[in-house]
Amino acid sequence: MDGGDAPEQIALEIVEALVLFPDVVEPSSGSFGTLSTAARGGRIRGVAVREDHIEVGVVVRYGRPLPEIATEIRRGLAPLAGGRAVHVSVEDVVAGLGNDVVPPG
Repeated sequence: MDGGDAPEQIALEIVEALVLFPDVVEPSSGSFGTLSTAARGGRIRGVAVREDHIEVGVVVRYGRPLPEIATEIRRGLAPLAGGRAVHVSVEDVVAGLGNDVVPPG
């Protein structure tokens, strides 16, 4: 993927990849809903594609150090970012959700 890809396509690929990380419960658009990208039919929440960087918001499972989780996500998403920096924001931490539990929403 290069830097010329449409923001909507980049956001879709990133949000699909986000849920594959074992510590990620779901994407989060943040307290004010600013971590999102405009798309046909609405918005892609949890990923804001900017000209020179990408902001990602996540809700994670309790257990591992947050900087470790954020670094893992950042490195994992870098190939999808089209040369943009990836900034990860942990918006919430959820205790007690195992891999076999599907969060509501």
